[in-house]
Amino acid sequence: MSVLKTIFTWWNGATTGIHFTTWRRGRLVGTDELGNRYFEARDDRDSYDRGRKRRWVIYKGYADASKVPADWHGWLHYTFDEPPTAAPLPRKAWEKDHRPNLTGTIHAYRPKGAISRGGDRQRATGDYEAWSPE
Repeated sequence: MSVLKTIFTWWNGATTGIHFTTWRRGRLVGTDELGNRYFEARDDRDSYDRGRKRRWVIYKGYADASKVPADWHGWLHYTFDEPPTAAPLPRKAWEKDHRPNLTGTIHAYRPKGAISRGGDRQRATGDYEAWSPE
C-alpha cells in the first residue's frame, strides 16, 4: 500500500516523480524540527527567474503549508539568502514555538459552548435583547 501511496498521492509526502526530480536536480539544504526537508536546485535551469535557484519543501506526512516554520518560510520565499541551518533567526524571549494550524484536527481549539464540547454555554446576560422581526 505504501508504494501505491507514493506513486499516486501528493498529500502524503512526495510522489515518485518528485523523489526522482529531487534526486536528479536538487540538493538537501536542511531539515526542520517537524521533519520537513528543504531543497534547492543545483542550478537555475528550471527557475522562474534567472540567477535564482528554485527552492522547495518535501513535507513529512500530510502536506500542509502551515507546517513550515517562519525561518524556513522566509528562506523558501527568498526573504533570506542563507538557510536557517547557516544563519538561524534570532529569537526573542517572548516568542512561542511554531505550531501548525490545528483546525480540523482533534487538537483544535474548542471554546466553551462549542457543539463539539457538548454545546452547553452560559446564558446571555441582561444586556442582550434578541431580535425579532416585527
